[in-house]
Amino acid sequence: APGAPMAGGLPDPSCGRFASDVCAAYLRIAATGQADQAAVDLLRRSSPAGVLDRIEAPTLLVQGAADTLFPLGEADANARGIAANGTPVRVAWFTGGHDGGSGPQTDSDRVKFLTAQWLDHYVAGTGDAPGDTFTFSRIAGFDAMDRGLVATGYRTDDYPGLGGDARREVTVAGPPQPVANPPGGNPAAISSVPFAGSLSSLLSGVAGDIPGQHARFESEPLTEAVDIVGAPTVSVRAASSSGEAVLFAKLYVVDPEGAATLPSGLIAPIRLSGLPATVDAAAPVTVTLPAIVHRVEAGHRLRLVVATSDQAYTTPIEPAVYTVAVGDTPVSLPTVDSDPIPTEAALWRWVLVGLIAAIVIGLVVLVAVLRLRHRRQDTSIHPEYADTPLAVRHLRKEYADGFVAVSEVDFEVHPGQVVGLLGPNGAGKTTTLRVLMGLTQPTAGEIYVFGHRLVPGSPVLSRIGALVEGPGFLPHLSGLENLRAYWRATGRPEADAHFEQALEIAGLGSSVHRRVRKYSHGMRQRLAIAQAMLGLPELLVLDEPTDGLDPPQIAEMRRVLQRYATDGRAVLVSSHLLAEVEQTCTHAVVVNKGRIVASGPVEDIVGDSPSVLFEVSDPTAARDVLNDLGGVRVLDDADGHLVVDTNGTARSEVVAELVRAGIGVDRVVPRRRLEDAFLALVGENSRGSGDR
Repeated sequence: APGAPMAGGLPDPSCGRFASDVCAAYLRIAATGQADQAAVDLLRRSSPAGVLDRIEAPTLLVQGAADTLFPLGEADANARGIAANGTPVRVAWFTGGHDGGSGPQTDSDRVKFLTAQWLDHYVAGTGDAPGDTFTFSRIAGFDAMDRGLVATGYRTDDYPGLGGDARREVTVAGPPQPVANPPGGNPAAISSVPFAGSLSSLLSGVAGDIPGQHARFESEPLTEAVDIVGAPTVSVRAASSSGEAVLFAKLYVVDPEGAATLPSGLIAPIRLSGLPATVDAAAPVTVTLPAIVHRVEAGHRLRLVVATSDQAYTTPIEPAVYTVAVGDTPVSLPTVDSDPIPTEAALWRWVLVGLIAAIVIGLVVLVAVLRLRHRRQDTSIHPEYADTPLAVRHLRKEYADGFVAVSEVDFEVHPGQVVGLLGPNGAGKTTTLRVLMGLTQPTAGEIYVFGHRLVPGSPVLSRIGALVEGPGFLPHLSGLENLRAYWRATGRPEADAHFEQALEIAGLGSSVHRRVRKYSHGMRQRLAIAQAMLGLPELLVLDEPTDGLDPPQIAEMRRVLQRYATDGRAVLVSSHLLAEVEQTCTHAVVVNKGRIVASGPVEDIVGDSPSVLFEVSDPTAARDVLNDLGGVRVLDDADGHLVVDTNGTARSEVVAELVRAGIGVDRVVPRRRLEDAFLALVGENSRGSGDR
């Protein structure tokens, strides 16, 4: 019966729709952290175990593997109890459950088929007897069409129970460790979230254990993959001054990068009694962990964690300290010798694989033909530009809607130069770079790289390293694996890649071995720059290379680009950081409204100025020296430096006078900055928030 109503006929909020006796037992257990005998007797009377021997109807038991409320062990106990009476029983595990939803569509279809087959035979009286074949499934990946999860089903003739039909043993190691039970069970570890549904399964990757409240034992990396199907077992030893302990055992899978996953968020609660005060005197206890269906890849490790608390369970409220150690046997993993279940989806995947293979073969042939054609086109070299890394001649790009992104761009990049491509938003910088990399076709004009006319797919593109419109990497691979995969795609020998130099430029350190999906924006940018420099190309084209870098990294990038433009190499860099361009670039090309408004050495674009900024070792002494130099006037200090109006006196003469006086001259720069010249050339013009 439901809980007794309160005065006024309102239901008791402590119990809601719970039967009053069950509610009372629950409240006692929650308050004391321990079940009394009356509560245990009540739960046993309420268990289905007492009626299993009376079930005579053929039974299909479908149980979800991602279910912390009714784990696979519940279905196993029911199956064994019903089958003991001679009743036909069939067991099917699927990838969903209370914490994992209904599972992927591919698995839902399998469960629906099994259910219909069972009912057709035993209820409708049609169809053959389904038999007692055991089926299960595990996640196989993503569907290429709708990007949903795909599950692969497996079957075997006989139901093996939770023990599987074979075992794989893995040793976990670690010293005995003291663990504390917090008072009132708070704070508690998190393995699953009640009522969170499928969201709870996400915690398998972020399950949290409280420091000081858990012991950890770890294996070596597995030499080969193992498919766990059933309930793993492990031996542990525990000691407690009170003679009792409540513990929670869980088995994590740890990938090579250290990320730990708790399959389906499942844990095994353990209540131990009769424990000694020291762990050396403790006898090993075999713990059966929750049954799972999970593939552990080669190179991954197993981590056994024994904790004193869990958010999903009530624990003893009295604080205590236990000591936990591993027993004398390794972790035993059940496996099942099974066959994949063929489905229409699986057949379609094979058809799709064949179709993709045919497309790939066709593309390979097409690329080969295009390469041959482009090689024929590239046999002639424009003699005027044979030694010029880049020559852009009368470039124009007009779109179908009539928008002219580039109307007239004409410039060159020579060996040893670092050329900055400057302009306001919408000036045509990125469009120019896209044409340069063969990503779009120009309406008119020509581009030559070392004398070769540039067209999409041209072999001369292999002599260019580029970062245009942001980096793109495979998130599941590490930074180094991405670089190696990129280089393999070029078909060139690995020795030509110069990985060490590229990684030194990236400055990622050990992070280069982490998966790219964990990278910050700045780390991705640095990896992209390293990728552009693979093979030390003769021409390097970078679009906003300092985007996402911090000031020290920007300063290092400045030195890298200057060093790179040696031995006949050249750099073209687009940037909006004018101060960096002024310090980094030897030459600049200023674009405005699709046209070049200035080009040449940076110092020429900045222009001559009678005012010069001097950075010296002793500003006070320098001021006295310069005041005695005829025609030279020292202006007000600027940030501790000297601003000098040379008034026609050569800068070299001013520097020589300071040096003769024993004053060190660290830097001499015109008072006018590139930013001043840039604004004078383009004014306040800006055609939008982005380039085109």
